[in-house]
Amino acid sequence: MKTLKEISVGETVKVVKLNGSGPVKRRIMDMGITKGVDVFVRKVAPLGDPVEVTVRGYELSLRKADAEMIEVE
Repeated sequence: MKTLKEISVGETVKVVKLNGSGPVKRRIMDMGITKGVDVFVRKVAPLGDPVEVTVRGYELSLRKADAEMIEVE
């Protein structure tokens, strides 16, 4: 299964599963990234960190480590 970190700019994907546990998973969910939501990858910084995505109508920057915990299809 692919992670959000592997998605290229301009693609829209659907969240399948959130990996991780405890406060890290809770923080990702608090940002609006939950199972079944669509995520559009807007930009990736020149060195690949962070990744800017659009979720639920707002823009959000994620670190690569956080993006790697989000499985998508």
